[in-house]
Amino acid sequence: MEFDVAIIGCGPVGALAANLLGRRGIHTLVVEQSASPHPLPRAVHIDHEMVRLFQDVDLTETILPLMRDTDGHLHVGADGGVIRYMGTAGQARPFGWSNDYFFYQPDLEGALRAGLSRFDHVQLRLGCRLTGLVQAGGQAVLTLLDGEGESHVAVRHVIACDGASSPVRKLLGVRLDDLEFDEPWLVVDAEVDGPLSFPPVTGLPAQADLQRLSVMMCDPSRPATIVPGPRNLRRWEFMLLPGEDDGEMMRSDIVADLLEPWVRNVPHRIVRAATYRFHGLVAERWRVGNVFLAGDAAHQTPPFFGQGMCHGFRDVANLAWKLDMVLKGRAPDALLDSYQPEREPHVRSIIGAAVAAGRYICVLDRDKAAERDRTIRAQIAGGPPRTAADLIPAIADGIVRPGAGQRFIQPRVTLAGGTPHLLDDLTGGGWRLILGDSVAVPPLPAVPSITAWSFGPQGISDIDGALTGWLDRHGAVAILLRPDFYIYGMAATADELPALLSHLARDLGLKDKEGVTWAA
Repeated sequence: MEFDVAIIGCGPVGALAANLLGRRGIHTLVVEQSASPHPLPRAVHIDHEMVRLFQDVDLTETILPLMRDTDGHLHVGADGGVIRYMGTAGQARPFGWSNDYFFYQPDLEGALRAGLSRFDHVQLRLGCRLTGLVQAGGQAVLTLLDGEGESHVAVRHVIACDGASSPVRKLLGVRLDDLEFDEPWLVVDAEVDGPLSFPPVTGLPAQADLQRLSVMMCDPSRPATIVPGPRNLRRWEFMLLPGEDDGEMMRSDIVADLLEPWVRNVPHRIVRAATYRFHGLVAERWRVGNVFLAGDAAHQTPPFFGQGMCHGFRDVANLAWKLDMVLKGRAPDALLDSYQPEREPHVRSIIGAAVAAGRYICVLDRDKAAERDRTIRAQIAGGPPRTAADLIPAIADGIVRPGAGQRFIQPRVTLAGGTPHLLDDLTGGGWRLILGDSVAVPPLPAVPSITAWSFGPQGISDIDGALTGWLDRHGAVAILLRPDFYIYGMAATADELPALLSHLARDLGLKDKEGVTWAA
């Protein structure tokens, strides 16, 4: 076969998947029916974990200038007072990057596609449409249609990144589980040459800058979200009220009236106005044979925490390292069965939080809204500061040990007193064993390839004490990181390290009846 993996769809999720596979040397075909990136903005937000993936494929220097980092999220109640503040201004950045970034999707899509030109073994076919898919004999045969006619391509695996209406999902007959959230909203993107006008907000923390926050106005007269963007771009999302017509609400005069309070005396140009229905949906099966659903093809979430695209990026980061091991004969095909058990509970948890937020945001009864405000303020009062990052759960099932599965920090470190780096830039990707001071490097397996990094006087210098502090808080002397930056497992003592590595062999499917088979 000419290609190991076919990716259907080259939006941001498909393009990141292709970069992740390209970096691993996997022969990849990317099929995209549009000749150029979608010209209008759709998704607008990602978090630090996604920038860490751009770092992993060496694209941060290209992508970060296209983005705007901001200070988190603010929810304003019916009385004009703060009910929920998830701000990051002045806080540490334990994962190496800002918690929130806003972008213009055509720019991001273009940068990710351009990154594919680095890989001779990745082929991007634009203006090409999938019309058929048949699986047999451990492979998938794709029927493709482009300007030169119909062709057939055989591949080992397929990743469907073909969006919410996913033709691949429909070809596979996979149904969606409806989480019973369905609300119509008007989305407006505009270029604004100046600061926005906000109504007075009481209880605003001193460090909070409304121009640098995603602001959710939980106003029962019309809930609305206002978010910053790169350059002079801004987005508004307005809930449609009962009886309002989707098409009527997109009229230019109505859109202008909705924006007017926010852009008084500020030059602005509307880029687009479109109505959407915000859904909570999850596919019942994410793997069918050698075909995997990812991104919106697998799940759709209301946008209230800006995690829609993040879900898709996590999907393909999860798949990439597993496909790499399977395709190179370093793990059995069964490793890929861990994809949905790891990702689906993760996705459902975050969608559940977004749906819950959507339900309280969309309250239209003024008395109920006032009660909501009192309840949320009472729940949050006196609690520890929270950010949207705190909503992201650990992986609970799959290739993780009990008590692990969370994302690992990425502090600044040096080697032998050299130049400061973020942890990943110094240690690289892949499987990594991070060892505390004075912990000896144990015998390491050939498969998977694991690099060991000690910190202390003889190894990595922990500039800010973040690594030492993390291990102390978790009672660990070592942690084993997966290639997607989630923690596989921890050891409380050096004596536990051999057992940790043995568990890894079993979890990856590398243990035979005689013991551990480390080499493929």
